Amino acid sequence: MPVTITAVLFTLIGIALAAGGAQLLMLGGSAYYLITGIAFIVTAILLFLRRAEALWLYALIILGSLGWAILEVGLDWWQLGPRGGVIIVAGMWLLTPWIRRPLGFVSPNTGHRYSAGAAPLAASVGLAVLIAVISMFVNSNDLSGNLPTDKIAAAPALGGNVPPGEWHQYGRTPYGQRYSPLDQINVQNVSDLQEVWRYQTGDVKLPEDVGETTYQVTPLKIGNSLYLCTPHNWAIALDATTGKQKWKYDPNVGLNPDRQHQTCRGVTYYKDPQTAAGQPCAERVYLPTSDARLIALDAANGQVCPSFAENGVLHLEQKMPHNPAGYYYSTSPPVIAAGKIIIGGAVNDNYSTQEQSGVIRAFDVNSGALVWNWDSGNPTQTQPLPEGQKYTTNSPNSWSVFSVDEELGLVYIPLGNQVPDQLGMNRSENVEKYSAGIVALDINTGADRWMRQFVHHDLWDMDVPAQPVLMNLSKPDGAMVPALVGPTKQGDIYVLDRRNGEPILPVTEQPAPGGAIPEDRTAPTQPISALNFRPPTLQGKDMWGVTMFDQMVCRIRLKQLKYDGQYTPPSLQGTLVYPGNFGTFNWGSVAVDPERMVMFGMPTYLAFTSQLVPRSEVPPKGQDEKGSEQGLNRNDGAPYAVRMGPFLGPLGIPCQAPPWGYVAGADLRTGKTAYKHKNGTVYDMTPLPLPFKVGVPGIGGPMITKGGIAFLGAAVDNYLRAYNLTTGEQLWEARLPAGGQATPMTYSVDDGRQFVVMVAGGHGSIGTKPGDYVIAYSLPRR
Repeated sequence: MPVTITAVLFTLIGIALAAGGAQLLMLGGSAYYLITGIAFIVTAILLFLRRAEALWLYALIILGSLGWAILEVGLDWWQLGPRGGVIIVAGMWLLTPWIRRPLGFVSPNTGHRYSAGAAPLAASVGLAVLIAVISMFVNSNDLSGNLPTDKIAAAPALGGNVPPGEWHQYGRTPYGQRYSPLDQINVQNVSDLQEVWRYQTGDVKLPEDVGETTYQVTPLKIGNSLYLCTPHNWAIALDATTGKQKWKYDPNVGLNPDRQHQTCRGVTYYKDPQTAAGQPCAERVYLPTSDARLIALDAANGQVCPSFAENGVLHLEQKMPHNPAGYYYSTSPPVIAAGKIIIGGAVNDNYSTQEQSGVIRAFDVNSGALVWNWDSGNPTQTQPLPEGQKYTTNSPNSWSVFSVDEELGLVYIPLGNQVPDQLGMNRSENVEKYSAGIVALDINTGADRWMRQFVHHDLWDMDVPAQPVLMNLSKPDGAMVPALVGPTKQGDIYVLDRRNGEPILPVTEQPAPGGAIPEDRTAPTQPISALNFRPPTLQGKDMWGVTMFDQMVCRIRLKQLKYDGQYTPPSLQGTLVYPGNFGTFNWGSVAVDPERMVMFGMPTYLAFTSQLVPRSEVPPKGQDEKGSEQGLNRNDGAPYAVRMGPFLGPLGIPCQAPPWGYVAGADLRTGKTAYKHKNGTVYDMTPLPLPFKVGVPGIGGPMITKGGIAFLGAAVDNYLRAYNLTTGEQLWEARLPAGGQATPMTYSVDDGRQFVVMVAGGHGSIGTKPGDYVIAYSLPRR
């Protein structure tokens, strides 16, 4: 009976592999699955006939599969496992007495039944197991090396006038370096970090909230106060030493299902030099909200400052071309420079061609009066618009964080794309120029001083998501150059002269795939930076699964998609987009050490798919629709909607093989990557809490200290980790009560202790556990 059942099972396996393998072969893929499927069927027939040759044939299946797998992926355990798991388990089953005895023979002399000989099968199974064990100790995906430790800049430019123990802006200073000059916590003692306090905001994700309700805030530290916001835009002040709440302000933004995002990345602090200390609103916190308001609060008590705008509230829907309720808001904190508060805004991706303007506006920081406006659809008219005139409909926007160099008089704006992201027809000359790049605007007038584009004719949602990082960089001849470091979704790190946007590290143009739909076009070339973390083009051997079956399905799906490498244009059949919409880097940006002139980042690799849907085939509103990275994006008013999402296999896991996430360090003077290590485990990705370090996706950002430590949460397992900046080695980790998709920060308190603070609240898009936690860590008291 066991032999018959096994034969039936082998038949089913063989039919599945042969059918899928034949389809894959016709699509131009590997012949392995078809050959192996046929071999399984022949093995099944031999089992039905009780022939011992079944064991010999199966030994050949194991050896052939092992050789094929090693030729494809080498000794990569996470790639070998799915290829060999089913085959090795089946081989072990064939070695049992219940199978071998019926396949044996009866002695004519004694009448005793002997089991079939299985030495070749046992040897092949043993060899496969040995190879599997060896592969567990081979780290085939890592790049090991050291960043330089020399202090190149004795007195590095950090930007602004921020005391060492404070954190005044989203990236600590106007330069956005995410670097602290504190060094009490260092490589030698970081493993001793302990939690010192924990605060819960009370702002939790509700069942009726939009899916993209996320907690991405980086708190500010001024004096002995922390200032932060929550997903529903509460502003909160905490005692920096104890974590006790000082005040809380709720702007009552309500719930709006039209909002694509419900989040707040931070607030903006300002000290008015014209108002005496201790007077009302001498120090302020500006709060952006998801109902398109900017509210000025007294930093001392959280009360609204009535002298700003209309009783303390600036309404950002002014002069917008359409009703912006739910479709326009600012998710990132504005910047303040030269007496102006400068703010952009997020528009809902791919809802409609009648989106709000992506205008950047500068308001008087005290009165709220409009000083200038820069609209990428109408870039030369920077004076406030006259009565009756509106901003340009659907011009490229900037939803991320700006950086400022007040000495140069420039604010640096990361630009997005015009909606719909995947359709480029009918874009104006201005839109083609001012999108998917960084523009430098004059702080006082809003005039465009330079523009550097990172994607031409963007059809892939490759908006620039990260705050540009400013630093002074030493060139080989010793000259110090004011530099800008610009991380991108496509994996490039652009290092530019921030005075004029010219490359410091080389930027070249490379040929890009064609084949757009008839109504559209593609750019013949796309830029690439000498410093980049772009992944290689995906191939069939890169497909993955829990078993050989879902891996085979992923290979078939890869062949069915239009894919000629990075920048393959959107299509009706479906296109593979890699890097995907989450990007290699996102709003978490990178952190730089301006003394050592090195950077630390978290490159992530997750392929997406996009398929254009003709308007006539788009279902009625309310059915299968989203305006986000997953599902049907309607693009009302355009000839096509787009259906998009991660490239997943039948079991809902990525079709591409891990690692999906790394930590990496690079020398910004040479453009060389020193190390790239797998980051994060599947602990919170699977039903069982497995600690396997495969390198998982993440979204969030790092922070560096002078103590030689890089801190990072972000990964989809719920941990805050500390790394040796020089080597990338993990030195410490703390379990978080929710997803840590935010950027940590650090500061010191009056008794001299250095604290590290992390917000843990989860992220809607990647499905990490929601929460409302603010947690501080420090070394034990001595």
